[in-house]
Amino acid sequence: MPERSQQQGTKPVFNPRDPDFIRDPYPAYRRLGRDGPIRWDAAGGYWLATGYELCASILKDRRFGRRYELVIEHRYGPGMMAETVFRRLGATMLMQEPPTHTRLRGLVSKAFTARRVERLRPGIRSMVAQMLDSIAPLGTMDVIRDFAQVLPVNVICDMLGIPTADRWRFRNTAAASTRMLDPVPMDRREIDEANTMFDEQFAYFTDLFALRRRDPADDLITALLHVEDEAGGLTHDELLANIWLLFVAGHETTRNLIGNGLLALHRHPGELARLRADASLLPTAVDELLRFDSPVQFVSRTAFEDVTMGEVRIAKDQVVLCLLGAANRDPVMFADPDRLDVGRPDVRPLSFGGGIHYCLGAQLTLIEGQEAFAGLIGRLPGLRLDDIDAPAWQPNFTIRGLARMGARW
Repeated sequence: MPERSQQQGTKPVFNPRDPDFIRDPYPAYRRLGRDGPIRWDAAGGYWLATGYELCASILKDRRFGRRYELVIEHRYGPGMMAETVFRRLGATMLMQEPPTHTRLRGLVSKAFTARRVERLRPGIRSMVAQMLDSIAPLGTMDVIRDFAQVLPVNVICDMLGIPTADRWRFRNTAAASTRMLDPVPMDRREIDEANTMFDEQFAYFTDLFALRRRDPADDLITALLHVEDEAGGLTHDELLANIWLLFVAGHETTRNLIGNGLLALHRHPGELARLRADASLLPTAVDELLRFDSPVQFVSRTAFEDVTMGEVRIAKDQVVLCLLGAANRDPVMFADPDRLDVGRPDVRPLSFGGGIHYCLGAQLTLIEGQEAFAGLIGRLPGLRLDDIDAPAWQPNFTIRGLARMGARW
């Protein structure tokens, strides 16, 4: 352990389940940043990286990566990989390293090339228009429940081939799933609930796979079933785990980009007015909204060997939490980082991670965000939000998003 970390005691640097932190983590990040781009949290047993350049470097550095089973054992104690939740999550590409990660991502990524995803834009635009056709006459909605959650769920369900009548099964999947990724361990009740959720949803997907084998369709599940049958393809457990991952990752980031972004724009009415006056700012604005209040607040990496970075030595098997929310507001990288600027040039937020684990669906999220904000701003010009000073946040640290947000026009 480096000498500097020995002087920082065992008091937690911050409590990621503190309601004040959940409501606004950025003051805590600013305090952390004053001590430099990285520091040791003795209470948590991990490093906290807050600097943009440092986080970007760690995410690309192959001396760091995933040691999923080691992290679970450190967080929960030995034997916990036998729990359904951890065993199933461990089979996803998110928790794997090469060569398994390379094989899994290579098989799935064919559906997420930039060209293929861009071809989805007209359909997403049409979906937004149809949703707003139904919503606009009502004069009121819960933005999260009625729009931000529905749009990306329908997009990813269409891609996967999940029938419309079955989509209610996944309504609460994301909230349960994101808690699994928090650095604060789940309690026994939460673990049991997650086990049950996995059992129910994997049973559903197993039945859907059988249906698609009998009745193939033009969807991602059918395509991956063909891959499963090929030599060097997906095992059944890998197919189940990664279809589940695509579903969760395919809508949670977009849901919170829309919710967090709409709240940020209404808290900065001048920037909202700029966007209404100049729709060409939308791509830059979405990047800025991702930077300003990132849906993904941190990702973790484990050192594969002793690594010296600046003044600190990170020992082999130590974990680094790359605090993306802090890095995206690093004043060394961004001028006036706590100011929303929908025209900010060359934003490049770290909200999608980096390196070999860069988010597979990043381009899809950007397109959904651009079309969602274009529709909301264009169709509901008088839109105003309720309770912008005290919104209801989900009680998660890893994935930052609103539980609900009333609106009227």
